[in-house]
Amino acid sequence: MKILLTGLNHKTAPVELRERLAIAPERLAAETESLLSHPGVQEGMILSTCNRVELLVCYDERDPELGTYLNRRFSVDAAKLQPHLYQHREGEAIRHLFRVASSLDSMVVGEPQILGQVKEAYAAARSVGAIGANLERLLQGAFSVAKKVRSETQIGSSSVSIASVAVGLARKIFGSLEGKRVLLVGAGKMSELAARHLMQQGAGSLMISNRTYERAVGLAQKFNAHVIRFEDLEKRADEADIVITSTGSSEFLFRTPHAQQFMHRRRNRPMFFIDIAVPRDVDPSMNKLDGIFLYDIDDLQSVAAVNLSDRSREAHHAEEILEEEFLRYRRRLDALDVVPTLVSLQSYAEEVRQAELRRAHSRLSSLTPEQFAAVEAVTRGLVNKFLHHPLRALKDAAGAGDAGTVDAIRSAFQLPERPEEVGGISHPSLTSTREKFHE
Repeated sequence: MKILLTGLNHKTAPVELRERLAIAPERLAAETESLLSHPGVQEGMILSTCNRVELLVCYDERDPELGTYLNRRFSVDAAKLQPHLYQHREGEAIRHLFRVASSLDSMVVGEPQILGQVKEAYAAARSVGAIGANLERLLQGAFSVAKKVRSETQIGSSSVSIASVAVGLARKIFGSLEGKRVLLVGAGKMSELAARHLMQQGAGSLMISNRTYERAVGLAQKFNAHVIRFEDLEKRADEADIVITSTGSSEFLFRTPHAQQFMHRRRNRPMFFIDIAVPRDVDPSMNKLDGIFLYDIDDLQSVAAVNLSDRSREAHHAEEILEEEFLRYRRRLDALDVVPTLVSLQSYAEEVRQAELRRAHSRLSSLTPEQFAAVEAVTRGLVNKFLHHPLRALKDAAGAGDAGTVDAIRSAFQLPERPEEVGGISHPSLTSTREKFHE
């Protein structure tokens, strides 16, 4: 089974392209089921976050051509999409997944949300039967590596997330959040993180709005915030100096006509929008209006870059741990891959032993059962001694990731990859052999 990972992220594609491929959480299982039905795909998972959309699949011989799948599924012109896609196969796909789960490939290195998002993608894939033995082993390996990185480094010790970077940007703009009124649009995990950071930074007052009113009330109670009904956003959003949006809306919540009304009611006092949603909640054309300052998730990269430099030493340590775990995982895979060759070699040697005994049938037919058992023991002992060094070489080669030695031994003995293909004989029993000689 082969592994392929195809996708795009904040490093390779702008937000206006990423939002074309973004998948809402409630659609993730259905989209994964669609991926599983794509020709060539045996197992599959889709990871969709504000910063990346990645397809991870296992396939046999036929390349599933995931770029073509994305073109058709999301109606994106291939010429516009292809330059932004990356593809990782086999070992590089494994390493990339480990880095993603460990938050070493995130916009904000060390942010903890990505591991939860990978686990949610895994759960969605399992729910539609898209996770088989191969992806199960790979995903559990990724979770283990992510846990080790977080427990053995300080990469996640400081409070870092997209939400914290957004709040940091707001503080940088105003110098201080004291007395500033903030509106959070959306009541998900990102909004809760943003609320927590805003209160820590001394925001004057906090307002929360969400399409589901009860969720807004629940979040507001945690932070002693005011609730604005979602249908009243256009009427009341201008009460805020800073608006942070992170909803799952497929359409803009705020457009230029809204911003013009806001500026009129605010008497041109500036208003800052920080849009961390993908797809975006705020029409980018609003940034052209005087008094409106809009930052989207890609604008946060410069702030995140400073954040990364502060933790570069811990990130380097995390990369070392990840590489060690990656090599250990590959050795385990190689050891599993060599098992059929080990069995094939043992089956081949047993077939040769049995064939020689059959050739000597006429000379051995006068032996008593006890004497024949002695012959069996001697020939088995000789075969075991003969196989000792080749079997040890195969195991050592698998442990070292030395595919060349495995291939050389397989070629020298003309072994197939599957033991059942060896002369049609697996492991004849001693009883059946004895019966042949004394029937």
